Amino acid sequence: MTELTSTRTILRHFVEDDRDELLGLFRDSSVRRYLLDDSVVSVDWVTDEIVASRERFESSGSGLWSIRLKDQKPIIGFAGFREFFDPPQLQLLYGLLPAFWGQGLATEAAASICEHAFRDLGFDAVRAAIDIPNTASASVLDRLGMELKRRSPEGENGTAFYVLRRADWESRIV
Repeated sequence: MTELTSTRTILRHFVEDDRDELLGLFRDSSVRRYLLDDSVVSVDWVTDEIVASRERFESSGSGLWSIRLKDQKPIIGFAGFREFFDPPQLQLLYGLLPAFWGQGLATEAAASICEHAFRDLGFDAVRAAIDIPNTASASVLDRLGMELKRRSPEGENGTAFYVLRRADWESRIV
């Protein structure tokens, strides 16, 4: 499945043709603030992310998706799964360009990813980790029904770890 849809968005697998738009997205100072600890990424980094995402889709069905508004071409954000930590653990992550914040689009896209993970990929749980000061992302995770499991001093700003269990997700959509 290379495309997911929600009420207002279309999510598509990262592809090489998206590289320049993704570079702009990941270099946006507001997007990279918490996601990349404010590091400015290179074209090679974006290319590597596209390749790694494609490989994750091929091996496990989970990777990163670009977000577009329906009937519009420009990429406005991304959502999906990427491995973090040691040992590697798939984590839900998402980001939008600031012009699209506060409209419920991150929650909508992340909900599509969770639905796909539970329905199509057979996940028992979806996990996410965010920088503690990132209150906007915490609100998205709360709206998804994720439970805050713990806080840790890990990372530059500390990290909050969340989980959403399949049974909890299913009880919300009935």
